[in-house]
This record gives sequence, structure tokens and C-alpha cells, in this order.
Amino acid sequence: MSAATADPTTKPERAGRAVRGGLSRVGLFALLGVLLVVVVLLAAGQGAVHVPPSEVLGSVLHRLGIDVGPMPSHPRGEDALWQVRFPRVVLALLAGAALATAGAVMQGIFGNPLAEPGVVGVSSGAAVAAATVIAFNLSFAGNWTIALAAFVGGLITTLLVYAMSREGGRTEVVTLVLTGIALNAMTSAGLSFLLFMANTQAREEIVFWTLGSMNGARWPQVAVVLPLAVVGVAAAVLMARQLDLLALGDRAARHVGVDVERLRLRAIVVVAVLTAAAVAFCGIIAFVGLVVPHLIRLVVGPGHRVLVPASALLGAVLLVAADLWARTAIVNADLPIGMLTSLVGGPFFFWLIRRARRTAGGWA
Repeated sequence: MSAATADPTTKPERAGRAVRGGLSRVGLFALLGVLLVVVVLLAAGQGAVHVPPSEVLGSVLHRLGIDVGPMPSHPRGEDALWQVRFPRVVLALLAGAALATAGAVMQGIFGNPLAEPGVVGVSSGAAVAAATVIAFNLSFAGNWTIALAAFVGGLITTLLVYAMSREGGRTEVVTLVLTGIALNAMTSAGLSFLLFMANTQAREEIVFWTLGSMNGARWPQVAVVLPLAVVGVAAAVLMARQLDLLALGDRAARHVGVDVERLRLRAIVVVAVLTAAAVAFCGIIAFVGLVVPHLIRLVVGPGHRVLVPASALLGAVLLVAADLWARTAIVNADLPIGMLTSLVGGPFFFWLIRRARRTAGGWA
């Protein structure tokens, strides 16, 4: 047995540990951590009631029992921070981390840079379920009806795609992707039908939901998303080494003891939970799961032990920043965040395609 065969993690691990552009793994995590703190402080302070970052930090420290730094000077500053701003900022943080992690895992199990959570139908399934509730004015869980329907719809669609792509106890990646594309086309038709059937008010609500927004976020919603996002990201980090082995090919991964089918099933469940938790309250947010892992991979390489947690951090940073842009770009307007992520993600994707063609002649 050769040295390369004996240590199948050598290539991805070396790539993951590489220093790209003078930035080490520790430096990357430190930079992302600082960026996250800065963007959270800025986002929490912006709005009709302006609170400087120093006062935002002082308020947070005060809540932690540390009386250091100035408190909000505006008479409604404290209420604005803790009842309106922080729930929205934290929800954006969790949704960004969840979507980016799901994208990193999807690209790992498919071995395809085009993979993202929407491939397995979770986003489209959630959209159809939410649109059904809105169009027919259903209510079986009070104010939580739309979110619960979206979450369950995303999970069911994902598991359906996985079940339909299995044959003889095995799952072919190409079949899984094609099944997801076909089901996405069907759910898209279903969504169009629901838009046609709905009245004007319901139609506007459906369109607004499918464009994505953090508007109206509250602590109870954060309390639901937080454990799902934390557990999902932790599960993705724990399967990072096996994802590195899978990058060598199914046969090589099986040779070193990886149960490829079980790994794919676990990974798809993790992706479904992460994405469904994010879209249930925020609506459809495109391109985060596709773009963020690529950005991290350009800096530290393909090793999933770094890629997965770094993607979670960068996803949180980007979505908090995008939400800040959404509610401050136009005075007295709250732009759909999904529209903004697509606006940025589309040109980046074009650049990625050109880069791949220039450096490798196309996608592998």
C-alpha cells in the first residue's frame, strides 16, 4: 500500500491547512470572528432610532452583568435594540450560518461546485407548503402556521427526492441531482398555480415570502431556529473528515471504512434541517449556500474541517450585512433580502464560471 493510499486524507488535509495569500486557519477564524462582531454591532444600531456601536456594545455587556461602556442615550434605544433589532440580527446570523453550512455539505457529498441546498428541493418544497397555507388561508398553528408548513414541506420534499433516487440500496449522485431538478420544476409549477388561484392580498404575501425577508423577526422565532442551526452546524463539523474521504471517490472512501450511503443520508438530513429552519421564518434566500463555500475554498482550500465552520461564520457575516443593506438602502423601505443576495451572487457566479474555464478548462 502506497503512502497516498495509507493516508487518504493527506491531500484534502494539506489543502485545508495551506496558507493562502498569507492567511492561516487561525487568522481566518480570527478575521471572520472580528467581522461578525463588527457587522452585528453596526446592524443593531442602524434604524429609525440610531444607536452608536459603542452604546450597542455597552448594552450587551450590561445584559451580561458587566457594567462597562456607555448605555444607549436615546430614551427608546434599549427597547429598540432588544425588542426589534437584536432578534432580527440574530435570526439573520443563524440563517446565514445554516444556509452556508448546508451549501458546504452539499458540495462535499455531491463533489460538485454547483450543488446548493435548493438542489434537493428543500427550498421549493418549503415555498409550496407556505404558499398553500397563505393561498387558502389555513391556520392550524396560529402565528406559526406558515413557518411550520414551510419547515415540514422542505423536509418532506428532500426526503422524497432521496427516496426516489435510491435503487438497489444505493444512491447515484447524478440520479439524485436530476430527481431534484425534476421535482423543483414540478414545485415551481405548483407555486405558479397557487399564485394564480390566490386573491390579490394572498398573492402579494406569497411573492413577498418567496423573495425572503427578516422583517418581523422576534425572539420566539430565534428560539426555534437556534437549536436547529447549532445542532446542524455541529453535525456538519463532525462529518467533515468523512467528507474529505468522500472527495477521493466512493470506492476509495469505502476502502477506508466510510459507509458512503449512510454518510449521504445523514448529510442530506442535516442539509434539510438547516435549510428548512432558515427558510421557515426568512423565506427563500438564494445564493448564500452556493457562494460562501466557494469564497472560503479560495482562501483555505477544500478541507472540510476548516471549510464547514468557516463557511458558517462567513454566511452569518454576509447575511447580517445583506439584511442591514436591505433595510437601510432606501429610506422607509425594507427590501427583500433574497433579491439582494441574488443581485450579488449572480455576478459572482458568472465570475466563478469564467475562472473555472480559465484555470481548468471547465468544471471537473
